[in-house]
Amino acid sequence: MNTLRTAALAPWSQTNPILKAQVTMALDLRLPVGASDTLQAPSSGPGRSDRPAVVPHTQLKAKSMATPEGRAMLVHSIAHIELNAIDLALDVVWRFAGMPEAFYTDWVRIAQEEAKHFSLLRQHLLDMGFDYGDFPAHNTLWDIAERTQSDILARIGIVPRTMEARGLDASPGVKNKLVSVGDHRAGEILDIILQDEIGHVAAGNRWYRFLCAERGLDPVSTYAELIAQYDAPKLRPPFNMAARRLAGFEEAELAALS
Repeated sequence: MNTLRTAALAPWSQTNPILKAQVTMALDLRLPVGASDTLQAPSSGPGRSDRPAVVPHTQLKAKSMATPEGRAMLVHSIAHIELNAIDLALDVVWRFAGMPEAFYTDWVRIAQEEAKHFSLLRQHLLDMGFDYGDFPAHNTLWDIAERTQSDILARIGIVPRTMEARGLDASPGVKNKLVSVGDHRAGEILDIILQDEIGHVAAGNRWYRFLCAERGLDPVSTYAELIAQYDAPKLRPPFNMAARRLAGFEEAELAALS
């Protein structure tokens, strides 16, 4: 029987980024979940196109925001993050068995919202005279996924609660950069993304606490241990405290940021 978790492997494996987003958005949440099934992926990692070229993040050089190319490069970098976020959400769905059914439907919905974000940004690139794949990108986000593939607590503790939460912090500054040079459409898209990402981080917080409770762990001290164990990026200010509170971070967690 086809299940939601097996269906998630189709877009995860898709190499064409446009089709990846489309197939993700077409996933049917009415399918039986198959929560207890152990699944095997058809490849070692998610499907990837030859474009964009993937390089170390230290090789990526920004251009002036006063130029169309500089603005497009920034929009492209966000689109690349959103494409990776599709795969990250789908990876959680198929890879980790034995969670409540609501866990899987949550992450399929998240994948679908990430696909919507990618599609909005890609269309904006087209309107600017560019396309996704025109500029190089880095693979830092997927590197974290590979490091945490053997432990769902580490994956949920680090990816939504660290990597996506960094997006909450960065969003106001990135929006200001683009709007200040007249790209108001990019600002509108970033507003949509921020509101959705608050919900994604909230889901991460909810399921992280579920897993901590299941294992008898303290969420705050365990998070610090996970960051050290998996060498996750260290969080630096400024922090978007308002968005983090909306996403369900508790005051003890916000205090620990400093």
